[in-house]
Amino acid sequence: MKPLQVGLIGFGTVGRGTWDVLRRNEEEITRRAGRPIRITWVGTRRIERARQGARGITGVQFTDDPGHVVRHPDVDIVCELIGGIEPARSLVLDAISHGKHVVTANKALLAEHGNEIFAAAHAKGVMVAFEGAVAGGVPIIKALREGLTANRIEWIAGIINGTSNFILSTMRDTGASFETALKEAQARGYAEADPSLDVDGTDAAHKLTIMSAIAFGVPMQFDKAYAEGIAALTREDLRYAEQLGYRIKLLGITRRAPNGIELRVHPTLIPTRRLIANVEGAMNAVLVKADAVGATLYYGAGAGAEPTASAVIADLVDVTRMHTADPEHRVPHLAFQPDQLTDVPFLAIGDVETSYYLRMRVLDRPGVLADITRILADREISIDAMIQKEPTEGEDQTDIILLTHKSIEHRVVDAIGRIESLPTVRGAVVRIRLEDLA
Repeated sequence: MKPLQVGLIGFGTVGRGTWDVLRRNEEEITRRAGRPIRITWVGTRRIERARQGARGITGVQFTDDPGHVVRHPDVDIVCELIGGIEPARSLVLDAISHGKHVVTANKALLAEHGNEIFAAAHAKGVMVAFEGAVAGGVPIIKALREGLTANRIEWIAGIINGTSNFILSTMRDTGASFETALKEAQARGYAEADPSLDVDGTDAAHKLTIMSAIAFGVPMQFDKAYAEGIAALTREDLRYAEQLGYRIKLLGITRRAPNGIELRVHPTLIPTRRLIANVEGAMNAVLVKADAVGATLYYGAGAGAEPTASAVIADLVDVTRMHTADPEHRVPHLAFQPDQLTDVPFLAIGDVETSYYLRMRVLDRPGVLADITRILADREISIDAMIQKEPTEGEDQTDIILLTHKSIEHRVVDAIGRIESLPTVRGAVVRIRLEDLA
């Protein structure tokens, strides 16, 4: 049977990994797909590097013009692995307009322009597959779109940025500062020279936006996502969390609430008894709570050449199997039929209800704790647990750590402002959200 011909755009880490895995497992992949899948065109700025990687392989052509690949009549599937917004967006839309199916691992592109891309693909009758865009080799997109299709999904909580998870694991295990742990992550290749998208929560928010759209049948709305990073976390807070029976993770959370959908990324205290709290290093994990099946956990490598290539090639196999199928009988891009997506409001972070860890530096004086608890009680914020440290000998200041029951965020923010104005409180109150994930 005639092979399905793939035009590969980008020959970086994931592009090379896709090439290697596709060649190594060619026979197995062909048996599963029902016909061979061959990369016949490679568009890359690194032509010599790509040619060296393909040495001894015939039937592959190389160009530094990716536009030539997406428009070539012999290319059936365009595999976009260059990342970023432009020129990826223009190339993907060009490929669609020429009747090409698209496979991509580009989470930023889909989170910010997915609605436009999926609409164009639906109108043209082609597929856009994107398993590699979220959690690397972990098949969470297929689970949400297909495996859990009988369920009403209630919430998703995920460790979906391996760089941040490695940094937090290193800080907890070694007592290192954020800056030291970040340097270690960079030395090991887990973090870029500019790690801002990872450590400020943007990368996780892109991935969470995609999962939220599939889970709840809503359009992509990255602009509604709240993102808070890990740079301000300290060794002290990780240590206090451990003493209270929690671990701090950068968590992406999307949840159905009575008045809308939550879409938020931030450091979060999770009880150590939860499996997801014990995901360490650069690994990813996604916990999905659904009404029929209950809680399911998906764990694995969230980045890297071959883990992401595994997801990309799975998409190539899916497209190959469905290549000639009636477009109306394919799995919809966002799991729900395009005309069945709903415009549910997303909650502002101030309207989210959750629990909190609060740490404050106070003078060691009588009545300080009473003043703090009165401020919380006035705003209907109740205390679940507390640690009051003994002051170091010779000092007149100490730490008070409080865990609250669930409260609306704007009430907690208001209370913190009032607490910080007390003459016995020194500096800013540290606030970290807490999720039980029961």
